[in-house]
Amino acid sequence: MSSTATVLDTTAAPSARSLLRGGAVATVLAAAATAAVATAGAAAGISLAVSGAPIPPAGFATLTVVFSVLGLAIALLLRRFAGSPRTAWVRTTVALTLLSLVPDVLADADTSTKVLLMVTHLVAAAIVIPAVGRRLHA
Repeated sequence: MSSTATVLDTTAAPSARSLLRGGAVATVLAAAATAAVATAGAAAGISLAVSGAPIPPAGFATLTVVFSVLGLAIALLLRRFAGSPRTAWVRTTVALTLLSLVPDVLADADTSTKVLLMVTHLVAAAIVIPAVGRRLHA
């Protein structure tokens, strides 16, 4: 009688399909979360107007989707070309998140609106960055 052992290769990078699937779920969750934060802010009396033009909550969701998809493209490139894709992903996306706060600070808007804009960026990042990072090889 012989026995065989199955060895799992835990060093193999997750597939691009897995990365995209998980990233898509995170994108949808982040879009819903940013729209919910914007809606809650508006309900609390915070203006959603920048330069006098109101941003609808759906606009928050739309931009979250657009920039999350760009982030997924970055993740695919890092998966393919970076020596440590997860580390590169976290460093890159944290830096980009911090940079995304600059226009919020400079926006022609009330202070509470600026803070709300920054919170939506941080909420989206808190959802997407770890979800995609988990699917990248360390």
